[in-house]
Amino acid sequence: MDARDILIKPIITEKSTDMMSEGKYTFRVPLKANKYQIRDAVEEIFNVKVEAVNTMRMEGKKKRMGRYEGKRSDWKKAIVTLKEGETIELFEGV
Repeated sequence: MDARDILIKPIITEKSTDMMSEGKYTFRVPLKANKYQIRDAVEEIFNVKVEAVNTMRMEGKKKRMGRYEGKRSDWKKAIVTLKEGETIELFEGV
């Protein structure tokens, strides 16, 4: 997998924005991506050093349209902690 295939998109929420002051950045990643692939992708794309990667599998929500019920896809979230003094400039304007 290419590094750009690993990081699908950043997750920008109130909680994740607060975590940026601690050097933690949140990304949506493919279900099959592991911590080593995520670490390498962040280091390659943003040219920073990663200290730790925490991943969690998010269960898709159930949704209804009238009498029909469906389910959104499951997805994976990665919280990447950078080494002291490192930042990702992409997020600094948020």
